[in-house]
Amino acid sequence: MIDLASEGDHDGAHRNLDGGLGHVALCRNDRGRDGPCGGERNACSSVHARGLASRANFDPRAQLALGRTLTIVAIGSSSTEGAGASSLGAAYPARLEALLTTRFPRVAIRVLNRGIGGEEETDMLARFERDVIAEKPDLVLWQVASNAIMRDRDLATEQALIRDGLARLKQSGADTVLIDPQYTPAVLAHAVALPMVDLIAVEARRHQVGNFRRFALMQNWRDKQRLPFDAFSIADGLHMNDWGYDCLARNLAAAIVEAADPAALASLAAAPSRVASAAGISV
Repeated sequence: MIDLASEGDHDGAHRNLDGGLGHVALCRNDRGRDGPCGGERNACSSVHARGLASRANFDPRAQLALGRTLTIVAIGSSSTEGAGASSLGAAYPARLEALLTTRFPRVAIRVLNRGIGGEEETDMLARFERDVIAEKPDLVLWQVASNAIMRDRDLATEQALIRDGLARLKQSGADTVLIDPQYTPAVLAHAVALPMVDLIAVEARRHQVGNFRRFALMQNWRDKQRLPFDAFSIADGLHMNDWGYDCLARNLAAAIVEAADPAALASLAAAPSRVASAAGISV
């Protein structure tokens, strides 16, 4: 089990950003301004924001250290599929696979993108057996609740669906990480957004599964790093862009690397730079 969340409130309504972020990877562009990860000409470094160390209990050491296979299934809606990215290769599952393959070249790593735009949890549950469990994954990254928020679904219905999915994934033997919604204007416009994010955190703790707090990570970009929304999302106000997806993937990869080798965490959270070069990493 990989747990990227620590307990606490949020800033404002979400006061505490200390949980679930791993390392916030920022990039310094040619004009000396910091922005999220991405861009071939950016010199990136791993930034330890206050209290962002993650707790990783998913244990991939056998697969990674012994050169075995590691299968990860990413299931969700459009922000898993990659809406807003310039290509499928820029979606977060493809970037995650590339990062992990670079770090562990002797391991056959697969990150399967099972995102379908517009879906809610009911739709995902209907294809769990075919698209997730049949692949016999070691780890499932389940992105939840974005469209439930956009359609103002009630919390009780969403809670029941998440519990159903987590029970099925547990029975399959796969480790699970819940990925909560994106912090973008279209999501924030709905009153149910913050309660839904809190619900996901509560269910992750209750079921002892991981909780990758994308919402808090992106809120950190906006509120703490002072990045405009268009630095990490597209004009529709909902979906992430290449930079946003890349930084999401780097934070997820860093947590997985930490589970296998805590000393390697900082190296993977950086894009090509002196830090990465010193660690022998080429991304």
